Amino acid sequence: MSVSDDLAAHVPADAFEAADLERIRAFVAAHDRPFDRETLEGHLTASAVIVAANGSRVLLVHHRRLDRWLQPGGHGELGEVEGWLVALREALEETGVVGLVRHAARPGLLDVEVHRIPARGDVLAHDHLDLRYLFTAPPDATLQRCAEETRDARWFTWEELATVDLDPAARRMFGKAQAIVEDGRAR
Repeated sequence: MSVSDDLAAHVPADAFEAADLERIRAFVAAHDRPFDRETLEGHLTASAVIVAANGSRVLLVHHRRLDRWLQPGGHGELGEVEGWLVALREALEETGVVGLVRHAARPGLLDVEVHRIPARGDVLAHDHLDLRYLFTAPPDATLQRCAEETRDARWFTWEELATVDLDPAARRMFGKAQAIVEDGRAR
């Protein structure tokens, strides 16, 4: 499934996500290589919401530069065109968890969000148009965080996640993930 297909099939949860979704759809339609970091106005990024095999926990990384707990994710590399594969590669790089699979109940997009990246050094301010996917870790998952990018990587229960400083879009995204997981456990 292409990024355009993912975006066409995605149903936003609220007006904020709907506005971001429309902006991302227009961006993808206007750019042949939407993951290209050389696009001055911004580029697609992708991230992974990783839940434990039993659905009881979610994996976060403490981002070194941003000094915040976040879902793993980042930039596409040259030639990458599928968002879920970018998210999967980034998740493996940042957490070391081998054997991640797209969540059976939500193999497509989980969430989308656009956020501004401030200027830093020679890099101008630009937008990250983030595509967010839900993954399940294997039961025997072990963590090996990427020390270059993260200060820590750890599992949070859904209750612990409520105490983490997250922006509203991240709260929405994790709320969706929790609802999907809990719906699956209730069956």
